[in-house]
Amino acid sequence: MPLRRLTLASLTAAVALANAGVPLSYPAATPGDVSGDYHGVKVPDPYRWMEDIDSPGTRAWVEAEDKLSRNYLNALPRRDAIAQRLRQIWNFERWSAPEKHGRYWFYTHNDGLQNQAVIFVTPDPGTPGRKLLDPNTLSKDGTVALRETAVSADGRLFAYALSDAGSDWQTWHVRDVDTGADLPDEVRWSKAGGGSWRKDGSGFYYTCFAEPKNGDALKAANQYEKLYFHKLGTPQAQDALVYTRADDPDWFVGGAVTDDGRYLVIQANHGDEVQNTLLVQDLGASGAPIRTVIPRPTAVYNFIGNVGTTLYVMTDDGAPRYKIVAIELSKPDPARWRTVVPEGADTLDSVSLVGGQLVAEYLKDAHSAVRRYTTRGKLLGEVRLAGLGKAGGFQGRMQDHATYYSYSSFTSPPSVYRLDLASGMSSLWKSPRLDGFTPEDYATQQVFYSSKDGTRVPLYIVAPKGTKLDGSHPTILYGYGGFNISMEPQFSAAVAGWLEMGGVYAMANLRGGGEYGRAWHEGGMKIHKQNVFDDFIGAAEYLIAQHWTTPAHLAIRGGSNGGLLVGAAEEQRPDLFAAAVPQVGVMDMLRFREFTVGKGWESDYGSVDNPSEFQAMLAYSPVQNVKAGVHYPATLVTTGDHDDRVYPAHSFKFTAAMQRADPNGEPILIRIETRAGHGAGKPTAKQIEETADIYSFILNAMQQ
Repeated sequence: MPLRRLTLASLTAAVALANAGVPLSYPAATPGDVSGDYHGVKVPDPYRWMEDIDSPGTRAWVEAEDKLSRNYLNALPRRDAIAQRLRQIWNFERWSAPEKHGRYWFYTHNDGLQNQAVIFVTPDPGTPGRKLLDPNTLSKDGTVALRETAVSADGRLFAYALSDAGSDWQTWHVRDVDTGADLPDEVRWSKAGGGSWRKDGSGFYYTCFAEPKNGDALKAANQYEKLYFHKLGTPQAQDALVYTRADDPDWFVGGAVTDDGRYLVIQANHGDEVQNTLLVQDLGASGAPIRTVIPRPTAVYNFIGNVGTTLYVMTDDGAPRYKIVAIELSKPDPARWRTVVPEGADTLDSVSLVGGQLVAEYLKDAHSAVRRYTTRGKLLGEVRLAGLGKAGGFQGRMQDHATYYSYSSFTSPPSVYRLDLASGMSSLWKSPRLDGFTPEDYATQQVFYSSKDGTRVPLYIVAPKGTKLDGSHPTILYGYGGFNISMEPQFSAAVAGWLEMGGVYAMANLRGGGEYGRAWHEGGMKIHKQNVFDDFIGAAEYLIAQHWTTPAHLAIRGGSNGGLLVGAAEEQRPDLFAAAVPQVGVMDMLRFREFTVGKGWESDYGSVDNPSEFQAMLAYSPVQNVKAGVHYPATLVTTGDHDDRVYPAHSFKFTAAMQRADPNGEPILIRIETRAGHGAGKPTAKQIEETADIYSFILNAMQQ
């Protein structure tokens, strides 16, 4: 019988038979006597030895944990049925919104179960495209992924950055669009940075770090990011250094060439602070200096585009929910800025300058609203969207007459539309079909609840239509809450699979995110981080009070900063949850800055060098707050062996501490994906297998 026809009650009952009454014997992890001294406070760090992930002891522990988890998960009787149904739901076509460069349009397409999307190019979006780059041919297991692209202004040259095995490290290559052949150029040690071509196609700008010492590529701190120019046909060693902050190792930099090719615009942030500086170099004048437009990072200054010597910038300077200003380069003093689109009730999320118009994407209570303005700020109209969802795209150049965008919701997969900039009318370009999942069978509602301090917090709840509020429904609560990142309603095949089984999916828009602008972000930063956990716990309490679910049927899930959220929440309120799934989480708040790009996170989390910030982090840090004798929820920790963003030792240390504290309670397991990193570029096959493991684990926990 197909999985989708099973009732969730029968499914959970079947799953619960696995491992029933069989105690788990966790691999030995001998605590050490290492401790850290912070402002006179000694904090034990018994599993610091796990930070050497290549040591024989750590490797032996990882192998034993992997075997234990794999045996446990494989024994769940409906696990394979769940995976099979997920593959069917996942198997739908997906397209990105086409972007025009020169005489070509570029877009991605995935036929359904391809591990990686394929790049296509066409002179006309109304005709089938030609395959330009298929990353699926670059590795047998699909773990070589396309991470960044940059197309020359005439559409003739395609620069693309690849990553291997989930690492954030990227290697740039250049392909001739007409012939499909690669040029000999190769640029290495770039990370999380895009590329931007000079107007004449002579080369492109990119960012990179110094080459790590042998063996430290996945661990070493990344410092002194540099902006370079790579001249086509020359070796990387000859690339010209354009900009760096030699005074401080923790600045991140990036640069983009303006649409008209006249200027290089540089933005620089200290760590992951959203505030930035802004600098400009006139590329039309040989040897022109880099001029400072915004000297101090006191606010967000996101460059949108230019018209001649006027820069259009999105900023929260004096406008916590953002506005658009025009800055004349000859008179850059803030007193001379012209407000083009003032701050409004909704949060301005992003802006593009295309076809002579400013297309502004807003967050209206954490879902998309899109409005078009002239460059003088006159409202031209709103782009009509289907409901509570997320829109994105709207890229293009000043001479374009149309732009493309995608739109999806929790229950509707991404459709791509063409927006005619003259009329403001949208027409459908591509829309997928799903196998057996019917969006009309499900309903999304947005509610608001009060957090611990009375703050009003939005919560999305998605469930099958007609769901009775009797507290019986297995529910997954998802959250993030950090780094000014907004959680919006968009389609996920994984969520669709959960809904189809009869489950309820809830997503909270926690403080720390960007849903309501600067104040909302800062309300969940540094010494205020506990607000994020309170908001998340408040969402769980709301779902229980409104009889959507009960603690015995509630699971929490989150990744990266959201993994920290889940770890802290299950420690603070273990009574509220049946299962917790912290994925690639930042679990040791006293040590995160020691690895890869972690130092940059001090902008959001704070620094152990600051006494009050140290005390705040110590109070919630998951590794340091594991307590013996507490009955914790069933916990499945996930990480990747090539995660060079959130170092895997975070998850190792948390798992070892939890297993030692609660050795005879609910299962506490760690799932360590091989040839995988933080998540970007993860092959479709790996995503499906991971989701099947998570769902079967959650359902099993709900019946214990």
